[in-house]
Amino acid sequence: MNAIITVVGTDQVGIIARVSAFLAERKINIEDISQTILSGNFVMMMMVDLSSGTKPLDTVKDELAELGEVMNVSISLMHERVFSAMHRI
Repeated sequence: MNAIITVVGTDQVGIIARVSAFLAERKINIEDISQTILSGNFVMMMMVDLSSGTKPLDTVKDELAELGEVMNVSISLMHERVFSAMHRI
């Protein structure tokens, strides 16, 4: 099962490291990643594979949101199908 994670906020040291470590601890594999910095704003999208994960999707979603609050960035997760349906032309 794949999902999309987005991270948006003011650029700071360690964003990728902390999010990646969070995912690794839960056995969630990063399939693809794209990140950029736009006028000091950090923007990242990740495609992740949840099939070997140790926690349910809703729990991971809530924990990512909490991590985002601690890091002062916005982190969201949504199932790949939902993401694709929202962005279909």
